[in-house]
Amino acid sequence: MAWFRKDGTGGGSVASDTDVHPLQQSVAATDLERALADRQALIQMCLYALDRARSGGVVERLEEGLAAIGVQALRPDGERFDPARHEAGGAVPTDDPALDGIVAETEVTGFADHDHLLRAPIVTVYAKKNP
Repeated sequence: MAWFRKDGTGGGSVASDTDVHPLQQSVAATDLERALADRQALIQMCLYALDRARSGGVVERLEEGLAAIGVQALRPDGERFDPARHEAGGAVPTDDPALDGIVAETEVTGFADHDHLLRAPIVTVYAKKNP
């Protein structure tokens, strides 16, 4: 079977990537942009549903589904508080200087899409008692 060029003349090789029509490239780019926008919308809808879920099983299933596409739940309990990655929602007094500045608990779960922070977790932080 002979291969033909787009101009109808015979040729001996398959069309290369440079033979792709600019309109086809534009359509592919538009499809990719739409797919990425749809992905973001679905992620936001899942976060909305997670915030309102009453069932632990539903929360677990939504988090598993998000994790499968690279969106991780963030619960930094026990980590050092980092204002660039965490939002302080409250403080718990402590006499232990080793706990000062450590996240005591996560009030609202945060989420990251791969390395991009979608929502910072809201946390309660241990704070040294004033003497």
